[in-house]
Amino acid sequence: MTAEAITHFIDGAAIASADGSTMPSIDPASRTVWAEVSRGGAQDVDHAVAAARAAFDRGPWPRMTQAGRSAVLHRLADLVLAHGDELALLDTRDMGRPLSLTRANDVVRSAANLRFFADDATAAADEAFPGHPAHHIYTRHEPAGVVAAVSPWNFPLMQATWKIAPALAHGNTVVLKPAEQSPASAVRLAELALLAGMPAGVLNVVHGTGPGGAGAALVAHRDVDLITFTGETRTGESIMRAAAAGVRGVSFELGGKGASVIFADADIDRAVAVAADAAFSNAGQICLAGSRVLVQRPVYEQVVEALAKTAAGLRLGDPRDPATQVGPLSSAEHHAKVTGHLRRAAQDGATLLGGGAHDGWWVAPTVIVDADPGSAVCRDEVFGPVLTVHPFDTEEEAVHAANATPYGLSAMVFTDHLARAHRVAGQLRAGNVWVNCFWVRDLRSPFGGFGRSGIGREGGRHSRDFFTEAKTVVIDVS
Repeated sequence: MTAEAITHFIDGAAIASADGSTMPSIDPASRTVWAEVSRGGAQDVDHAVAAARAAFDRGPWPRMTQAGRSAVLHRLADLVLAHGDELALLDTRDMGRPLSLTRANDVVRSAANLRFFADDATAAADEAFPGHPAHHIYTRHEPAGVVAAVSPWNFPLMQATWKIAPALAHGNTVVLKPAEQSPASAVRLAELALLAGMPAGVLNVVHGTGPGGAGAALVAHRDVDLITFTGETRTGESIMRAAAAGVRGVSFELGGKGASVIFADADIDRAVAVAADAAFSNAGQICLAGSRVLVQRPVYEQVVEALAKTAAGLRLGDPRDPATQVGPLSSAEHHAKVTGHLRRAAQDGATLLGGGAHDGWWVAPTVIVDADPGSAVCRDEVFGPVLTVHPFDTEEEAVHAANATPYGLSAMVFTDHLARAHRVAGQLRAGNVWVNCFWVRDLRSPFGGFGRSGIGREGGRHSRDFFTEAKTVVIDVS
């Protein structure tokens, strides 16, 4: 089979790398190269940023009415849904997520991201400050400029739209650098944006690696005004250092080590089902994953048994098979990382209840008990279908254990006690706390993390605050 060609998309056109270099995109299910991708470098980044800069400084997009920009984004959302089967298959081929989920969830959520920010930007209001008889004082929120959007591989299309939708809705231009493991849907999205009526140069896509490649060149580029990044914490630290030159704004969603706290008064069947979903969905490749389960001692054995049974019942298989619930991990490197954690956990004396590595790049959902809370599998972001279970006795002990991590992106609380739900949610150091549920989102609410899980918030007015520059205007009317 001949590999498909995936190029950059710059200034409205498909363009190969200036030096002609490429890199493979590997289908995790077959472990074969399905596409050859243009591998960008500094020259390609210069080209893309120059196109975005020209589109911002001289093009119609920032000067268009808000209603005009929103109409284009709604047309793009229509096209995303119309091409949903194609976009879903591209993500599945790139990173192994089951096709049933990329089609029914990710494509729909991507269109919803575009529609929400189109409408939210239209509804946003500026402020006036009365009480000054001789002066009229008001604010304006103006587009910040050229945005570098660096998106991850775990939800390629959905994460890309989460970044570009608010940036574009508020009049910015964008250079999108998708993860090197999942380049395909980003280019198709940019092509559809052009069909929707977005001017050339407003949305550009450059492929390549991070350190030493297109990613590093993009975040260090002096003509980039803002950087939004989702990915690993150490990469975020590196980008933050690059952003300091030129004093560019950054918004980061980084790693996580979420805890699911199950109290004895909870609906145990529901708690187990939600906690398992929070740990094993997308083969555990979710920053929000609840990879630590803390269980009050009276129900500890019951929960461990139920979690192990749930994990064993999840079906591994070809991500194109509608019955598959757990696809392969995204790459050989990532598979080695996750299975390495499992080996070390066993060597350190933990007990693995089922699961473990399978043929290819699959890892079966794995429940671990008796692990030292200070061990790597409990401390580090594994980013695979692996959860550890720990008992606790008191509410205070549970809160302390949940907060005993440098991360703070997500947490879940399971209890039927209303006061406890509010009390514990208030004490958990996490940007997102769900009570008796998981991953319920309102796009108006702030999204982000505490500590090493990120900096800044996005969503609704928080996205407007990041992607615009607020200006105060004072007019003498005397």
